Amino acid sequence: MDRQSDPSAEQSEPRDPRDWVKLLSRYRDPNWQQSWFEVAATALPYIALWALAWWALDISYWVSFVLALVAGVFLVRLFTIQHDCGHGSFFSNRHANDWLGRVLGVLTLTPYDVWRRTHSIHHSSAGNLGRRGIGDIHTMTVAEYQAESWFGRLSYRLYRHPVVLFGFGPSYLFFLQNRLPLGLMNMGKYWISAMLTNLALIVALAVMYWAGGWAPILIIFVPSTLMAATAGMWLFYVQHQFENAHWDADEDWQLHDAALHGSSYYVLPSVLQWLSANIGIHHVHHLYSRIPFYRLPEVLRDHAELASSNRMTIRESFASARLHLWDEKTRRLLSFRQARAIYG
Repeated sequence: MDRQSDPSAEQSEPRDPRDWVKLLSRYRDPNWQQSWFEVAATALPYIALWALAWWALDISYWVSFVLALVAGVFLVRLFTIQHDCGHGSFFSNRHANDWLGRVLGVLTLTPYDVWRRTHSIHHSSAGNLGRRGIGDIHTMTVAEYQAESWFGRLSYRLYRHPVVLFGFGPSYLFFLQNRLPLGLMNMGKYWISAMLTNLALIVALAVMYWAGGWAPILIIFVPSTLMAATAGMWLFYVQHQFENAHWDADEDWQLHDAALHGSSYYVLPSVLQWLSANIGIHHVHHLYSRIPFYRLPEVLRDHAELASSNRMTIRESFASARLHLWDEKTRRLLSFRQARAIYG
């Protein structure tokens, strides 16, 4: 869509987040040819890197290991395609979205139907202090932290430590937590999703072991999965954990305010933006989740207000890893040190 061909683009940009919904609906239609191209452009390099890594096992485990890490980067992109399938935005046909998502869910170790439901909860409650707990990174307010026992404070500090959050956390989430439909344990549909994904994983690992022993599992499968899991955890963190994020009590919370002001625009170099499938344009995604990822740059091109909103560079994102507590008085995320300096 060219700005010059769209008279409405010349008008002043809407300021109320709810006004964006109708405007962004123009970008929701996927192009099936573009969608399949994105699948091929991601899956084929991923498969080729896996094949090269397996071939390299006879030459050098280190070469194979490095190739596995590169394959993990493409696995991040496959997860983002699965993410779009979960929103029904990758294809016009719902069944096509769901079945591609289920296949990719085996590669990403993420049961598709379980994840789709928990991620929907995330979208419907992001930034709501009264609805934390599913599909998010646990965030305490300063008042909640101060009211905790010494053990509760210690547990929270350990949970939020970068070594746990970005080191042990991805392993736990993708290798262990995803094996059960946690949060949805009383619904058979989600047990089926989790168990069928687990069964497919067991079969795939058994075939790997039969064909190559432990080497392809330990040197290719585990490193590539952990690479993707860690990168994915980091991307999810910086999308909602930044100093001027947006949180409200349940009675004050508003979906579109939280979407626009509580999600970042992670400004990445073009190569990283492609590899992450534009997921850094997260404020637009939360405003209108039915937009295919490959159309998100169109939105920024056409609407300067969104292109300048909640921008975060890579350097700035590192500082966000030190922010852990939401201060309801100053309405910003604080580090433990900042909270102690202000409130004692």
